[in-house]
Amino acid sequence: MGAAAPGGSAQNVPLPSGRPVWQALRMTPRAALRTRYDRATAHLDAPLAIVDLEAFDANAADLVGRAGGKPIRVASKSVRCRALLERVLARDGFSGIMSYTLEESIWLARAGFGDVLLAYPSADRAGFAELAGDAKLAAAVTVMADDPAQLDLIDRARSGGAEEIRVCLELDTSLHLLGGRIRFGARRSPLRTPADLAGLARAIVARPGFRLVGLMAYEGHVAGVGDAVAGSPLRSRAVRLMQSAARRELAQRRAAVVHAVRAAAPELEFVNGGGTGSVQHTASEDAVTEIAAGSGLYVPTLFDNYTSFSGRPAALFAQPVVRRPGVGVVTVLGGGYPASGAAGRDRLPVPFLPEGLRYHPLEGPGEVQTPLLGPPADDLLIGDKVWFRHAKAGELCERFDSLHLVEDGRVTATVPTYRGEGRTFL
Repeated sequence: MGAAAPGGSAQNVPLPSGRPVWQALRMTPRAALRTRYDRATAHLDAPLAIVDLEAFDANAADLVGRAGGKPIRVASKSVRCRALLERVLARDGFSGIMSYTLEESIWLARAGFGDVLLAYPSADRAGFAELAGDAKLAAAVTVMADDPAQLDLIDRARSGGAEEIRVCLELDTSLHLLGGRIRFGARRSPLRTPADLAGLARAIVARPGFRLVGLMAYEGHVAGVGDAVAGSPLRSRAVRLMQSAARRELAQRRAAVVHAVRAAAPELEFVNGGGTGSVQHTASEDAVTEIAAGSGLYVPTLFDNYTSFSGRPAALFAQPVVRRPGVGVVTVLGGGYPASGAAGRDRLPVPFLPEGLRYHPLEGPGEVQTPLLGPPADDLLIGDKVWFRHAKAGELCERFDSLHLVEDGRVTATVPTYRGEGRTFL
């Protein structure tokens, strides 16, 4: 759908059904993508969300290659679709899930996922009672701890359940400079030194009802911060310098921590580290046994700005054109889907196809409508699709109850997201 632009830049190409779809006469890579997605979804009305399986699989292969033989544990918060978790875990090089709530962990374990690591501490007393009362669940789910008070909460919540709870410790990975006056990294675990981790490890080993099986260290300031920010060469260089120093410091400290924890718990099963942006760096550390990654499967916009890897956008959503207020502007329905984190333009979805559209500076993406500016607006008709990329990965699935899977130029399946299965864990 779409009128021919001046100079013959576009044409209406009829589908077998007789419904026209936009196609560029001079096919750039982005224009080819638009034609592909418009054709694949011509029978579907927007709003809708898709995952390009060819891009998804290529991104999965890239992660495996960068992991250098170490298994990748899939971060479920970055996928939020059981069918796609199953798809990626069926590939060589992937093993296990990193979940984000205890309720989700139990749901996944009951669905047949046999190795679920909960990446964050929980205060879900009902969930802990369920876990402690079911041998199969207790064997499949590992919970996170960095404070004895979290173990006390679990014990109070057992409700008579006597199953042994698998525990993973979390190491604070942040980089401290000038005696800690400057800090880079998320404020997560209070456990920072080998002595900190070893002390809690010994306490868990000596405590009935718990078994220490793992150690996790997520270096978000390396894995989740782009080091090649467009138009910001000085900032990009500063990020690269910070990350280089952070990798060196953490590699030494993580090795010392793992040595100290293994002395207290010789049967430690895994040491998890990394993230999409640091896979190859973390995998090079002998102390690390597995890598965590998830966003690299969908490749949202926050992962466009890395020198260490480049992926293919695999998850997109489309909004329909519903108004044409004037020359050089169209309005689409909805679209105001900001990502979590510190508020800023980098947390907004990005108009992706057709290339060249931008937000109105005083309106941005709106709750119920979004005006878009730029020359491509004049080629768009009522009902046409505008394709967007989300800033983060799995958060897109909180807006849609299904994902249309595109392969070989057509929708080959439609699968539910967590939301589509009635599951909204956070």
